[in-house]
Amino acid sequence: MTIKKTASAHWTGPIKEGKGSISTESKALSEQPFGFNTRFEGKPGTNPEELIGAAHAGCFSMALSLELGKQDFTADSIDTKATVSLIEDNGGFTISAVHLDVEASIPGIDNGQFQEIAEATKKNCPVSKVLNADITMNAHLK
Repeated sequence: MTIKKTASAHWTGPIKEGKGSISTESKALSEQPFGFNTRFEGKPGTNPEELIGAAHAGCFSMALSLELGKQDFTADSIDTKATVSLIEDNGGFTISAVHLDVEASIPGIDNGQFQEIAEATKKNCPVSKVLNADITMNAHLK
């Protein structure tokens, strides 16, 4: 089975003064603004790193739920925050790292089991696999 999802971006103008918009197939994002100022200057709008972080946090949370279910655990809640690091190197930029902060409420699981499942999930969630970045994690039970 192959699942394909699409997103698109439109850009006009030079890098610093230009403006862009990002849209997704589902319309969850529809012409969401982005630009140099939203990426590097903290102005309102989105940026590629934020979107990668959202994708990684969502993917990890779903994958963790799947892996817990394989061992007969069901989470009451899983909250994941992904912090994406963009560094300047060799005259360009690289997404060098993603740090996942995970907090979960899972009845009946002990911390050792949780850590083992969370670590395996970190390595195997589809977004983790596609990123060429150092992925670290702090996982805590509520």
